[in-house]
Amino acid sequence: MKQDRFLIVILATIALLVIAALALFFSRQRAQVYLPDDTPAGVVHNFILALHKGDYERAYSYLKEAAYKPSSDRFRRAYIMRELDISNAAVQIGETDRTDHEAVVRLVVIHSGFRPFEDTWQETLNAMLVQDESGVWKISSLPYPYWGWDWYTPPVTPIPAPYKP
Repeated sequence: MKQDRFLIVILATIALLVIAALALFFSRQRAQVYLPDDTPAGVVHNFILALHKGDYERAYSYLKEAAYKPSSDRFRRAYIMRELDISNAAVQIGETDRTDHEAVVRLVVIHSGFRPFEDTWQETLNAMLVQDESGVWKISSLPYPYWGWDWYTPPVTPIPAPYKP
């Protein structure tokens, strides 16, 4: 009987700790919000947030207009089909270096391990932005996994081999 009471106290303590941990977890969750689009760092933040929220139309609107820009459908499919898998990555946005119509935003891309108990790793990379004619900042490149390697790249056409009779 005494052992049953001791076991009940232990189980009740564990249940209280679990409830406290869940309450702390959910109370510390911040809802991510979009920032104003008037700074390069704000545009990068909004692009990445839109991707994580699945708002591919909004994310696509932050890409610069140029030759060989991916179509909206191709852009969306890259994330839906996980050609670009952002589920194991996070970004910390750092300082911005700006010139007249160009900006470089420093990013720390944090990659999580793919298996349980695998370490995370991070790399410091840059996002490049340009300011269009109307003064709006647009993204011209971002690091993987947020950017396709073949976006804005002209298609390669093979050079025919010389004819040898």
